Amino acid sequence: MLVGLHVKNLALIEQADVEFGNGLNILTGETGAGKSIIIGSVALALGAKASKDMIRRGEEYAYIELIFSVDDEKKREELKRMDVCPDDDGLLIISKKITQTRSISRINDETVTTARLKAVTGKLLDIHGQHEHQSLLHKQKHLEILDEYSWRETGSLKRNVAESYRRYLELKGKLDGFSLDEESRKRELDFVRFEIDEIEDSALKPGEEEELTAKFRKISHSQKIMESLQGAYQAVDGDAIGRAYREMESVASYDERLSGIAAGLSDVESILSDICRSISDYMDEMEFSGEDFKKTEERLDLVRGIMAKYGNSEEAVLKSLEEKKKRLEELENYEELAFTAKAEFEEQKRVLGLLCGRLSKEREKAAKILENRITEELEDLNFLHVEFRVDVHRTDHFTAAGSDEVEFLISTNPGSIPPRPLGEVASGGELSRIMLAIKTVLADTDDIPTLIFDEIDTGISGRTAQKVSERLSYIGKKHQVLCITHLPQIAAMADTHFEIKKSVENGVTATKIRKLTEKDEVDELARLLGGAEITEKVRENAEEMKRLAEETKNHRAVLQTAG
Repeated sequence: MLVGLHVKNLALIEQADVEFGNGLNILTGETGAGKSIIIGSVALALGAKASKDMIRRGEEYAYIELIFSVDDEKKREELKRMDVCPDDDGLLIISKKITQTRSISRINDETVTTARLKAVTGKLLDIHGQHEHQSLLHKQKHLEILDEYSWRETGSLKRNVAESYRRYLELKGKLDGFSLDEESRKRELDFVRFEIDEIEDSALKPGEEEELTAKFRKISHSQKIMESLQGAYQAVDGDAIGRAYREMESVASYDERLSGIAAGLSDVESILSDICRSISDYMDEMEFSGEDFKKTEERLDLVRGIMAKYGNSEEAVLKSLEEKKKRLEELENYEELAFTAKAEFEEQKRVLGLLCGRLSKEREKAAKILENRITEELEDLNFLHVEFRVDVHRTDHFTAAGSDEVEFLISTNPGSIPPRPLGEVASGGELSRIMLAIKTVLADTDDIPTLIFDEIDTGISGRTAQKVSERLSYIGKKHQVLCITHLPQIAAMADTHFEIKKSVENGVTATKIRKLTEKDEVDELARLLGGAEITEKVRENAEEMKRLAEETKNHRAVLQTAG
Protein backbone atom coordinates (compact mmCIF):
# COMPACT_ATOMS: atom_id res chain seq x y z
CA MET A 1 0.00 0.00 0.00
CA LEU A 2 0.94 3.66 -0.36
CA VAL A 3 2.18 4.68 3.09
CA GLY A 4 3.25 8.24 2.44
CA LEU A 5 3.53 11.07 -0.06
CA HIS A 6 6.08 13.88 0.12
CA VAL A 7 5.78 16.80 -2.30
CA LYS A 8 8.06 19.83 -2.44
CA ASN A 9 8.01 22.92 -4.69
CA LEU A 10 5.33 21.58 -7.04
CA ALA A 11 2.91 24.16 -8.46
CA LEU A 12 1.12 25.71 -5.44
CA ILE A 13 2.61 23.25 -2.96
CA GLU A 14 5.63 24.49 -1.05
CA GLN A 15 5.85 21.30 0.98
CA ALA A 16 3.31 18.60 1.82
CA ASP A 17 3.64 15.35 3.71
CA VAL A 18 0.74 12.89 3.80
CA GLU A 19 0.51 9.57 5.63
CA PHE A 20 -2.25 7.51 4.03
CA GLY A 21 -4.20 4.84 5.89
CA ASN A 22 -5.76 1.50 5.06
CA GLY A 23 -9.13 1.30 3.37
CA LEU A 24 -10.83 4.33 1.85
CA ASN A 25 -8.81 7.56 1.92
CA ILE A 26 -10.90 10.59 0.93
CA LEU A 27 -9.50 13.95 -0.21
CA THR A 28 -11.79 16.98 -0.27
CA GLY A 29 -11.41 20.72 -0.58
CA GLU A 30 -12.77 23.87 -2.16
CA THR A 31 -12.75 24.15 -5.95
CA GLY A 32 -9.31 25.34 -7.00
CA ALA A 33 -7.68 24.36 -3.72
CA GLY A 34 -5.27 22.04 -5.49
CA LYS A 35 -6.88 18.58 -5.17
CA SER A 36 -5.80 17.70 -8.70
CA ILE A 37 -2.22 18.66 -7.85
CA ILE A 38 -2.07 15.95 -5.17
CA ILE A 39 -3.20 13.18 -7.53
CA GLY A 40 -1.17 14.78 -10.30
CA SER A 41 1.96 14.57 -8.17
CA VAL A 42 1.38 10.84 -7.70
CA ALA A 43 0.92 10.42 -11.45
CA LEU A 44 4.17 12.32 -12.06
CA ALA A 45 6.06 10.05 -9.68
CA LEU A 46 4.62 7.04 -11.51
CA GLY A 47 6.03 8.21 -14.84
CA ALA A 48 3.67 10.85 -16.26
CA LYS A 49 5.38 13.50 -18.37
CA ALA A 50 6.69 16.40 -16.31
CA SER A 51 7.06 20.02 -17.38
CA LYS A 52 9.44 22.60 -15.89
CA ASP A 53 6.40 24.89 -15.58
CA MET A 54 5.25 22.66 -12.69
CA ILE A 55 8.14 23.89 -10.55
CA ARG A 56 6.95 26.36 -7.91
CA ARG A 57 7.81 29.94 -8.83
CA GLY A 58 11.20 30.99 -7.53
CA GLU A 59 12.44 27.44 -6.88
CA GLU A 60 15.09 25.48 -8.77
CA TYR A 61 13.40 22.09 -8.67
CA ALA A 62 10.30 20.14 -7.68
CA TYR A 63 10.47 16.85 -5.83
CA ILE A 64 7.94 14.04 -5.29
CA GLU A 65 8.43 10.92 -3.18
CA LEU A 66 6.10 7.95 -2.76
CA ILE A 67 6.67 5.46 0.04
CA PHE A 68 5.14 2.01 -0.42
CA SER A 69 4.88 -0.78 2.13
CA VAL A 70 5.07 -4.19 0.47
CA ASP A 71 4.00 -6.88 2.95
CA ASP A 72 2.53 -9.46 0.57
CA GLU A 73 5.07 -12.22 -0.16
CA LYS A 74 3.67 -12.83 -3.65
CA LYS A 75 4.08 -9.15 -4.50
CA ARG A 76 7.62 -9.20 -3.13
CA GLU A 77 8.46 -12.12 -5.43
CA GLU A 78 6.99 -10.25 -8.42
CA LEU A 79 9.17 -7.26 -7.66
CA LYS A 80 12.22 -9.45 -7.05
CA ARG A 81 11.83 -10.91 -10.54
CA MET A 82 12.01 -7.32 -11.78
CA ASP A 83 15.23 -6.84 -9.77
CA VAL A 84 13.50 -4.54 -7.26
CA CYS A 85 13.77 -5.32 -3.55
CA PRO A 86 12.02 -3.50 -0.68
CA ASP A 87 14.14 -2.99 2.45
CA ASP A 88 13.98 -5.20 5.55
CA ASP A 89 10.87 -3.33 6.73
CA GLY A 90 9.15 -3.89 3.37
CA LEU A 91 9.48 -0.23 2.31
CA LEU A 92 9.98 0.81 -1.30
CA ILE A 93 10.65 4.44 -2.23
CA ILE A 94 9.76 5.94 -5.62
CA SER A 95 10.99 9.49 -6.24
CA LYS A 96 11.06 12.05 -9.03
CA LYS A 97 13.04 15.27 -9.25
CA ILE A 98 12.01 17.86 -11.85
CA THR A 99 14.56 20.52 -12.79
CA GLN A 100 14.63 23.21 -15.45
CA THR A 101 16.40 20.88 -17.87
CA ARG A 102 15.31 17.32 -17.08
CA SER A 103 13.46 14.90 -14.81
CA ILE A 104 15.11 12.08 -12.85
CA SER A 105 13.16 9.09 -11.51
CA ARG A 106 14.54 6.70 -8.89
CA ILE A 107 13.52 3.47 -7.22
CA ASN A 108 15.30 3.11 -3.86
CA ASP A 109 17.95 5.63 -4.99
CA GLU A 110 18.58 3.77 -8.28
CA THR A 111 17.99 5.94 -11.34
CA VAL A 112 15.54 4.23 -13.71
CA THR A 113 13.98 4.82 -17.12
CA THR A 114 10.33 5.80 -17.43
CA ALA A 115 9.50 2.42 -18.98
CA ARG A 116 11.05 0.53 -16.08
CA LEU A 117 9.40 2.86 -13.56
CA LYS A 118 5.95 2.26 -15.06
CA ALA A 119 6.50 -1.50 -15.15
CA VAL A 120 7.37 -1.59 -11.43
CA THR A 121 4.77 0.89 -10.16
CA GLY A 122 2.10 -0.81 -12.26
CA LYS A 123 2.36 -3.68 -9.77
CA LEU A 124 1.71 -1.34 -6.84
CA LEU A 125 -0.78 1.33 -7.80
CA ASP A 126 -3.47 1.99 -10.40
CA ILE A 127 -4.95 5.42 -11.16
CA HIS A 128 -8.48 5.56 -12.53
CA GLY A 129 -9.12 8.99 -13.93
CA GLN A 130 -10.87 10.28 -17.01
CA HIS A 131 -8.20 8.79 -19.29
CA GLU A 132 -8.57 5.37 -17.68
CA HIS A 133 -12.33 5.52 -18.06
CA GLN A 134 -11.88 6.35 -21.74
CA SER A 135 -9.80 3.19 -22.14
CA LEU A 136 -13.08 1.31 -21.73
CA LEU A 137 -13.81 2.36 -25.29
CA HIS A 138 -11.04 0.07 -26.58
CA LYS A 139 -11.73 -3.62 -27.15
CA GLN A 140 -8.26 -4.64 -25.98
CA LYS A 141 -9.12 -3.30 -22.52
CA HIS A 142 -12.25 -5.45 -22.48
CA LEU A 143 -10.19 -8.59 -23.13
CA GLU A 144 -7.83 -7.63 -20.29
CA ILE A 145 -10.76 -7.17 -17.89
CA LEU A 146 -12.36 -10.50 -18.80
CA ASP A 147 -9.05 -12.35 -18.41
CA GLU A 148 -8.38 -10.62 -15.10
CA TYR A 149 -11.78 -11.72 -13.84
CA SER A 150 -11.32 -15.34 -15.02
CA TRP A 151 -7.61 -15.77 -14.33
CA ARG A 152 -8.17 -18.74 -12.01
CA GLU A 153 -9.84 -20.64 -14.85
CA THR A 154 -7.83 -19.26 -17.76
CA GLY A 155 -4.42 -18.27 -16.35
CA SER A 156 -2.70 -21.61 -16.96
CA LEU A 157 -4.42 -22.04 -20.31
CA LYS A 158 -3.31 -18.56 -21.40
CA ARG A 159 0.30 -19.41 -20.59
CA ASN A 160 0.00 -22.59 -22.67
CA VAL A 161 -1.48 -20.59 -25.56
CA ALA A 162 1.36 -18.04 -25.37
CA GLU A 163 4.00 -20.79 -25.45
CA SER A 164 2.20 -22.60 -28.27
CA TYR A 165 1.97 -19.34 -30.22
CA ARG A 166 5.72 -18.76 -29.77
CA ARG A 167 6.38 -22.22 -31.23
CA TYR A 168 3.87 -21.51 -34.00
CA LEU A 169 5.76 -18.35 -35.04
CA GLU A 170 9.07 -20.22 -34.88
CA LEU A 171 7.82 -22.97 -37.22
CA LYS A 172 6.15 -20.42 -39.50
CA GLY A 173 9.47 -18.63 -39.85
CA LYS A 174 11.15 -21.93 -40.63
CA LEU A 175 8.53 -22.78 -43.25
CA ASP A 176 8.78 -19.33 -44.81
CA GLY A 177 12.47 -20.11 -45.39
CA PHE A 178 11.48 -22.81 -47.88
CA SER A 179 10.36 -20.41 -50.60
CA LEU A 180 13.01 -20.92 -53.29
CA ASP A 181 12.18 -22.04 -56.81
CA GLU A 182 14.33 -24.76 -58.40
CA GLU A 183 16.60 -22.35 -60.26
CA SER A 184 17.23 -20.22 -57.15
CA ARG A 185 17.87 -23.36 -55.10
CA LYS A 186 20.53 -24.62 -57.56
CA ARG A 187 22.16 -21.21 -57.70
CA GLU A 188 22.38 -20.97 -53.90
CA LEU A 189 23.55 -24.59 -53.72
CA ASP A 190 26.53 -23.84 -55.99
CA PHE A 191 27.39 -20.71 -54.04
CA VAL A 192 27.25 -22.43 -50.62
CA ARG A 193 29.45 -25.27 -51.89
CA PHE A 194 31.98 -22.72 -53.16
CA GLU A 195 32.03 -20.97 -49.75
CA ILE A 196 32.46 -24.26 -47.88
CA ASP A 197 35.33 -25.31 -50.17
CA GLU A 198 36.99 -21.90 -49.75
CA ILE A 199 36.88 -22.09 -45.95
CA GLU A 200 37.96 -25.74 -45.79
CA ASP A 201 40.81 -25.19 -48.28
CA SER A 202 42.15 -22.41 -46.06
CA ALA A 203 42.69 -25.00 -43.27
CA LEU A 204 42.17 -22.23 -40.75
CA LYS A 205 43.16 -22.94 -37.14
CA PRO A 206 42.10 -21.08 -33.98
CA GLY A 207 44.71 -18.48 -32.93
CA GLU A 208 46.51 -18.65 -36.27
CA GLU A 209 46.03 -15.00 -37.25
CA GLU A 210 47.55 -13.77 -33.99
CA GLU A 211 50.48 -16.18 -34.35
CA LEU A 212 51.17 -15.18 -37.97
CA THR A 213 50.91 -11.48 -37.12
CA ALA A 214 53.57 -11.88 -34.43
CA LYS A 215 55.84 -13.82 -36.78
CA PHE A 216 55.39 -11.32 -39.61
CA ARG A 217 56.19 -8.43 -37.28
CA LYS A 218 59.34 -10.24 -36.10
CA ILE A 219 60.59 -11.00 -39.61
CA SER A 220 59.79 -7.48 -40.88
CA HIS A 221 61.98 -5.98 -38.15
CA SER A 222 64.64 -8.71 -38.04
CA GLN A 223 67.51 -6.41 -39.07
CA LYS A 224 66.71 -3.86 -36.38
CA ILE A 225 66.30 -6.68 -33.82
CA MET A 226 69.70 -8.16 -34.78
CA GLU A 227 71.48 -4.82 -34.51
CA SER A 228 70.02 -4.18 -31.07
CA LEU A 229 70.91 -7.70 -29.90
CA GLN A 230 74.52 -7.29 -31.00
CA GLY A 231 74.78 -3.90 -29.23
CA ALA A 232 73.29 -5.37 -26.06
CA TYR A 233 75.62 -8.40 -26.20
CA GLN A 234 78.68 -6.21 -26.49
CA ALA A 235 77.52 -4.06 -23.58
CA VAL A 236 77.15 -6.96 -21.13
CA ASP A 237 79.83 -9.34 -22.42
CA GLY A 238 82.81 -7.68 -20.67
CA ASP A 239 84.86 -8.90 -17.73
CA ALA A 240 84.57 -5.65 -15.77
CA ILE A 241 82.02 -7.16 -13.34
CA GLY A 242 84.28 -10.23 -12.92
CA ARG A 243 87.26 -8.06 -12.05
CA ALA A 244 85.19 -6.05 -9.59
CA TYR A 245 84.04 -9.26 -7.93
CA ARG A 246 87.56 -10.62 -7.60
CA GLU A 247 88.82 -7.31 -6.10
CA MET A 248 86.05 -7.33 -3.46
CA GLU A 249 86.50 -11.02 -2.72
CA SER A 250 90.19 -10.47 -1.96
CA VAL A 251 89.39 -8.03 0.86
CA ALA A 252 86.02 -9.41 2.01
CA SER A 253 87.57 -11.19 4.97
CA TYR A 254 88.55 -7.83 6.52
CA ASP A 255 85.02 -6.41 6.80
CA GLU A 256 81.62 -8.10 6.82
CA ARG A 257 80.08 -5.29 4.75
CA LEU A 258 82.62 -5.99 1.98
CA SER A 259 81.43 -9.58 1.94
CA GLY A 260 77.93 -8.32 1.13
CA ILE A 261 79.23 -6.21 -1.76
CA ALA A 262 81.21 -9.18 -3.09
CA ALA A 263 78.13 -11.41 -2.92
CA GLY A 264 76.09 -8.81 -4.84
CA LEU A 265 78.74 -8.61 -7.53
CA SER A 266 78.73 -12.38 -7.79
CA ASP A 267 74.96 -12.35 -8.37
CA VAL A 268 75.28 -9.62 -11.02
CA GLU A 269 77.99 -11.58 -12.83
CA SER A 270 75.78 -14.68 -12.84
CA ILE A 271 72.75 -12.70 -14.16
CA LEU A 272 74.77 -11.04 -16.91
CA SER A 273 76.23 -14.39 -17.91
CA ASP A 274 72.68 -15.79 -18.27
CA ILE A 275 71.61 -12.75 -20.30
CA CYS A 276 74.58 -13.18 -22.63
CA ARG A 277 73.64 -16.80 -23.27
CA SER A 278 70.00 -15.81 -23.95
CA ILE A 279 71.03 -13.10 -26.41
CA SER A 280 73.39 -15.50 -28.13
CA ASP A 281 70.71 -18.18 -28.44
CA TYR A 282 68.18 -15.65 -29.82
CA MET A 283 70.71 -14.45 -32.46
CA ASP A 284 71.37 -18.04 -33.50
CA GLU A 285 67.63 -18.47 -34.14
CA MET A 286 67.33 -15.19 -36.06
CA GLU A 287 67.81 -16.71 -39.48
CA PHE A 288 64.95 -16.00 -41.91
CA SER A 289 65.07 -16.56 -45.61
CA GLY A 290 63.18 -14.49 -48.16
CA GLU A 291 61.05 -17.61 -48.75
CA ASP A 292 60.04 -17.68 -45.06
CA PHE A 293 58.99 -14.05 -45.23
CA LYS A 294 56.99 -14.56 -48.43
CA LYS A 295 55.17 -17.64 -47.10
CA THR A 296 54.31 -15.90 -43.83
CA GLU A 297 53.02 -12.82 -45.65
CA GLU A 298 50.92 -14.83 -48.10
CA ARG A 299 49.43 -17.01 -45.37
CA LEU A 300 48.59 -13.98 -43.24
CA ASP A 301 46.86 -12.31 -46.21
CA LEU A 302 44.85 -15.48 -46.85
CA VAL A 303 43.78 -15.84 -43.22
CA ARG A 304 42.79 -12.18 -42.95
CA GLY A 305 40.89 -12.40 -46.24
CA ILE A 306 38.90 -15.41 -45.04
CA MET A 307 38.15 -13.69 -41.72
CA ALA A 308 37.07 -10.48 -43.48
CA LYS A 309 34.65 -12.52 -45.58
CA TYR A 310 33.25 -15.01 -43.07
CA GLY A 311 33.86 -13.71 -39.54
CA ASN A 312 36.03 -11.45 -37.41
CA SER A 313 37.83 -14.36 -35.72
CA GLU A 314 38.91 -17.90 -36.53
CA GLU A 315 36.16 -19.21 -34.24
CA ALA A 316 33.54 -17.13 -36.06
CA VAL A 317 34.75 -18.44 -39.43
CA LEU A 318 34.57 -22.06 -38.24
CA LYS A 319 31.08 -21.44 -36.84
CA SER A 320 30.07 -19.97 -40.20
CA LEU A 321 31.42 -23.12 -41.85
CA GLU A 322 29.15 -25.30 -39.73
CA GLU A 323 26.15 -23.11 -40.54
CA LYS A 324 26.92 -23.32 -44.26
CA LYS A 325 27.23 -27.10 -44.06
CA LYS A 326 23.83 -27.19 -42.38
CA ARG A 327 22.39 -24.96 -45.11
CA LEU A 328 23.98 -27.19 -47.77
CA GLU A 329 22.24 -30.19 -46.25
CA GLU A 330 18.94 -28.28 -46.32
CA LEU A 331 19.41 -27.36 -49.98
CA GLU A 332 20.38 -30.90 -50.95
CA ASN A 333 17.28 -32.29 -49.18
CA TYR A 334 15.12 -29.26 -49.88
CA GLU A 335 11.85 -30.90 -50.88
CA GLU A 336 11.93 -33.44 -48.08
CA LEU A 337 12.76 -30.85 -45.42
CA ALA A 338 10.17 -28.42 -46.80
CA PHE A 339 7.55 -31.16 -46.56
CA THR A 340 8.59 -31.88 -42.96
CA ALA A 341 8.55 -28.18 -42.04
CA LYS A 342 5.07 -27.79 -43.48
CA ALA A 343 3.84 -30.86 -41.60
CA GLU A 344 5.32 -29.56 -38.32
CA PHE A 345 3.80 -26.13 -38.88
CA GLU A 346 0.36 -27.53 -39.67
CA GLU A 347 0.48 -29.76 -36.59
CA GLN A 348 1.47 -26.83 -34.40
CA LYS A 349 -1.28 -24.74 -35.98
CA ARG A 350 -3.76 -27.49 -35.13
CA VAL A 351 -2.53 -27.69 -31.51
CA LEU A 352 -2.65 -23.91 -31.16
CA GLY A 353 -6.15 -23.88 -32.62
CA LEU A 354 -7.33 -26.45 -30.07
CA LEU A 355 -5.81 -24.49 -27.18
CA CYS A 356 -7.35 -21.25 -28.44
CA GLY A 357 -10.69 -23.03 -28.77
CA ARG A 358 -10.53 -24.23 -25.17
CA LEU A 359 -9.56 -20.72 -24.05
CA SER A 360 -12.49 -19.25 -25.99
CA LYS A 361 -14.94 -21.60 -24.29
CA GLU A 362 -13.61 -20.69 -20.85
CA ARG A 363 -13.85 -17.01 -21.73
CA GLU A 364 -17.42 -17.45 -22.99
CA LYS A 365 -18.44 -19.10 -19.72
CA ALA A 366 -16.71 -16.40 -17.68
CA ALA A 367 -18.24 -13.69 -19.87
CA LYS A 368 -21.78 -14.78 -18.94
CA ILE A 369 -20.97 -14.65 -15.24
CA LEU A 370 -19.12 -11.34 -15.57
CA GLU A 371 -21.91 -9.62 -17.50
CA ASN A 372 -24.44 -10.68 -14.84
CA ARG A 373 -22.20 -9.41 -12.04
CA ILE A 374 -21.56 -6.09 -13.77
CA THR A 375 -25.26 -5.70 -14.60
CA GLU A 376 -26.11 -6.13 -10.92
CA GLU A 377 -23.52 -3.53 -9.94
CA LEU A 378 -24.74 -1.09 -12.60
CA GLU A 379 -28.30 -1.42 -11.37
CA ASP A 380 -27.12 -0.63 -7.84
CA LEU A 381 -25.25 2.37 -9.26
CA ASN A 382 -28.58 3.77 -10.48
CA PHE A 383 -28.57 2.47 -14.04
CA LEU A 384 -32.26 1.80 -13.54
CA HIS A 385 -32.89 0.07 -16.87
CA VAL A 386 -29.71 -1.47 -18.24
CA GLU A 387 -28.60 -4.44 -20.27
CA PHE A 388 -24.86 -5.12 -20.21
CA ARG A 389 -23.29 -7.74 -22.43
CA VAL A 390 -19.78 -9.19 -22.74
CA ASP A 391 -19.46 -10.35 -26.34
CA VAL A 392 -16.74 -12.92 -27.10
CA HIS A 393 -16.12 -13.95 -30.71
CA ARG A 394 -13.34 -15.76 -32.54
CA THR A 395 -11.08 -14.02 -35.05
CA ASP A 396 -9.43 -15.55 -38.10
CA HIS A 397 -5.91 -15.14 -36.71
CA PHE A 398 -3.85 -16.15 -33.69
CA THR A 399 -2.10 -13.97 -31.11
CA ALA A 400 -0.18 -14.72 -27.93
CA ALA A 401 -3.47 -14.07 -26.07
CA GLY A 402 -5.48 -16.49 -28.22
CA SER A 403 -7.86 -15.79 -31.08
CA ASP A 404 -10.64 -13.88 -29.34
CA GLU A 405 -11.97 -10.38 -29.45
CA VAL A 406 -14.02 -9.19 -26.50
CA GLU A 407 -16.34 -6.21 -26.55
CA PHE A 408 -18.53 -4.67 -23.86
CA LEU A 409 -21.98 -3.65 -25.08
CA ILE A 410 -24.64 -1.72 -23.18
CA SER A 411 -28.19 -0.53 -23.55
CA THR A 412 -29.85 1.82 -21.09
CA ASN A 413 -33.19 1.23 -22.80
CA PRO A 414 -33.43 -2.55 -23.13
CA GLY A 415 -36.24 -3.79 -25.33
CA SER A 416 -36.23 -0.72 -27.57
CA ILE A 417 -32.53 -0.22 -28.32
CA PRO A 418 -30.25 -3.28 -28.56
CA PRO A 419 -26.90 -3.23 -26.70
CA ARG A 420 -24.29 -1.19 -28.55
CA PRO A 421 -20.57 -0.44 -28.00
CA LEU A 422 -19.89 1.73 -24.95
CA GLY A 423 -18.53 4.63 -27.01
CA GLU A 424 -21.83 4.94 -28.86
CA VAL A 425 -23.97 4.98 -25.73
CA ALA A 426 -22.17 5.96 -22.50
CA SER A 427 -21.28 9.48 -21.43
CA GLY A 428 -18.11 10.35 -19.51
CA GLY A 429 -19.93 10.16 -16.17
CA GLU A 430 -21.51 6.83 -17.09
CA LEU A 431 -18.12 5.46 -18.14
CA SER A 432 -16.72 6.31 -14.69
CA ARG A 433 -19.58 4.42 -13.03
CA ILE A 434 -19.11 1.46 -15.38
CA MET A 435 -15.41 1.38 -14.45
CA LEU A 436 -16.35 1.51 -10.77
CA ALA A 437 -18.77 -1.40 -11.27
CA ILE A 438 -16.02 -3.40 -12.99
CA LYS A 439 -13.51 -2.62 -10.23
CA THR A 440 -16.05 -3.68 -7.62
CA VAL A 441 -16.52 -7.02 -9.37
CA LEU A 442 -12.74 -7.43 -9.73
CA ALA A 443 -12.01 -6.43 -6.12
CA ASP A 444 -11.50 -10.06 -5.06
CA THR A 445 -9.14 -10.92 -7.94
CA ASP A 446 -7.27 -7.66 -8.58
CA ASP A 447 -3.87 -7.91 -6.84
CA ILE A 448 -2.83 -4.27 -7.21
CA PRO A 449 -2.70 -3.01 -3.59
CA THR A 450 -3.59 0.67 -4.14
CA LEU A 451 -6.31 2.15 -6.37
CA ILE A 452 -6.80 5.87 -6.99
CA PHE A 453 -10.16 7.15 -8.26
CA ASP A 454 -10.19 10.65 -9.72
CA GLU A 455 -13.35 12.23 -11.16
CA ILE A 456 -15.38 9.18 -10.09
CA ASP A 457 -18.29 11.42 -9.01
CA THR A 458 -18.60 13.33 -12.29
CA GLY A 459 -22.25 14.01 -13.10
CA ILE A 460 -23.80 12.12 -10.17
CA SER A 461 -25.69 13.04 -7.02
CA GLY A 462 -28.35 11.80 -4.63
CA ARG A 463 -29.00 8.05 -4.52
CA THR A 464 -26.37 7.35 -7.18
CA ALA A 465 -23.74 9.11 -5.08
CA GLN A 466 -24.72 6.98 -2.09
CA LYS A 467 -24.34 3.80 -4.14
CA VAL A 468 -20.96 4.95 -5.47
CA SER A 469 -19.79 5.60 -1.92
CA GLU A 470 -20.81 2.09 -0.85
CA ARG A 471 -18.91 0.57 -3.79
CA LEU A 472 -15.78 2.56 -2.94
CA SER A 473 -16.06 1.43 0.66
CA TYR A 474 -16.44 -2.18 -0.47
CA ILE A 475 -13.34 -1.96 -2.65
CA GLY A 476 -11.57 -0.34 0.30
CA LYS A 477 -12.03 -3.58 2.29
CA LYS A 478 -9.88 -5.40 -0.27
CA HIS A 479 -7.53 -2.62 -1.35
CA GLN A 480 -6.24 0.74 -0.26
CA VAL A 481 -8.33 3.37 -2.09
CA LEU A 482 -7.57 7.06 -2.61
CA CYS A 483 -10.46 9.17 -3.89
CA ILE A 484 -10.92 12.87 -4.58
CA THR A 485 -14.55 13.93 -4.27
CA HIS A 486 -16.82 16.91 -3.80
CA LEU A 487 -19.82 14.81 -2.72
CA PRO A 488 -20.65 14.47 1.00
CA GLN A 489 -22.17 10.99 0.47
CA ILE A 490 -18.79 9.69 -0.68
CA ALA A 491 -16.73 11.69 1.81
CA ALA A 492 -18.81 10.32 4.70
CA MET A 493 -17.60 6.79 3.96
CA ALA A 494 -13.94 7.74 4.53
CA ASP A 495 -11.77 5.57 6.74
CA THR A 496 -9.23 8.40 6.60
CA HIS A 497 -10.19 11.91 5.51
CA PHE A 498 -7.85 14.68 4.25
CA GLU A 499 -8.65 18.31 3.59
CA ILE A 500 -6.83 20.17 0.84
CA LYS A 501 -6.84 23.93 1.41
CA LYS A 502 -5.42 26.91 -0.42
CA SER A 503 -4.30 29.99 1.51
CA VAL A 504 -2.39 33.22 0.92
CA GLU A 505 0.46 34.08 3.26
CA ASN A 506 2.65 37.15 2.77
CA GLY A 507 1.20 37.56 -0.70
CA VAL A 508 2.13 34.00 -1.71
CA THR A 509 -0.53 31.39 -2.55
CA ALA A 510 0.09 27.89 -1.20
CA THR A 511 -1.80 24.59 -1.06
CA LYS A 512 -1.66 22.49 2.11
CA ILE A 513 -3.12 19.14 3.08
CA ARG A 514 -4.01 17.84 6.53
CA LYS A 515 -5.58 14.77 8.08
CA LEU A 516 -8.94 15.48 9.70
CA THR A 517 -10.06 14.50 13.20
CA GLU A 518 -13.56 13.09 13.72
CA LYS A 519 -14.84 16.56 14.59
CA ASP A 520 -13.08 18.06 11.57
CA GLU A 521 -14.65 15.41 9.34
CA VAL A 522 -18.12 16.47 10.44
CA ASP A 523 -17.22 20.12 9.80
CA GLU A 524 -16.00 19.24 6.31
CA LEU A 525 -19.15 17.23 5.57
CA ALA A 526 -21.19 20.21 6.71
CA ARG A 527 -19.27 22.45 4.33
CA LEU A 528 -19.92 20.02 1.46
CA LEU A 529 -23.61 19.92 2.39
CA GLY A 530 -24.23 23.55 3.15
CA GLY A 531 -21.80 25.49 0.99
CA ALA A 532 -21.01 29.02 2.19
CA GLU A 533 -23.31 29.04 5.22
CA ILE A 534 -23.11 26.18 7.71
CA THR A 535 -26.15 26.25 9.98
CA GLU A 536 -26.75 24.07 13.01
CA LYS A 537 -29.24 22.07 10.95
CA VAL A 538 -26.61 21.43 8.28
CA ARG A 539 -24.16 20.29 10.94
CA GLU A 540 -26.76 17.91 12.39
CA ASN A 541 -27.27 16.49 8.89
CA ALA A 542 -23.49 16.04 8.58
CA GLU A 543 -23.33 14.17 11.90
CA GLU A 544 -26.25 11.97 10.83
CA MET A 545 -24.62 11.26 7.48
CA LYS A 546 -21.36 10.24 9.17
CA ARG A 547 -23.22 8.01 11.66
CA LEU A 548 -25.19 6.27 8.89
CA ALA A 549 -22.00 5.78 6.89
CA GLU A 550 -20.35 4.06 9.86
CA GLU A 551 -23.40 1.83 10.29
CA THR A 552 -23.32 0.90 6.62
CA LYS A 553 -19.64 -0.01 6.85
CA ASN A 554 -20.15 -2.03 10.02
CA HIS A 555 -23.14 -3.85 8.53
CA ARG A 556 -21.15 -4.75 5.42
CA ALA A 557 -18.27 -5.97 7.60
CA VAL A 558 -20.67 -8.25 9.51
CA LEU A 559 -22.05 -9.66 6.25
CA GLN A 560 -18.54 -10.31 4.92
CA THR A 561 -17.54 -12.06 8.14
CA ALA A 562 -20.68 -14.20 8.04
CA GLY A 563 -20.05 -14.99 4.36
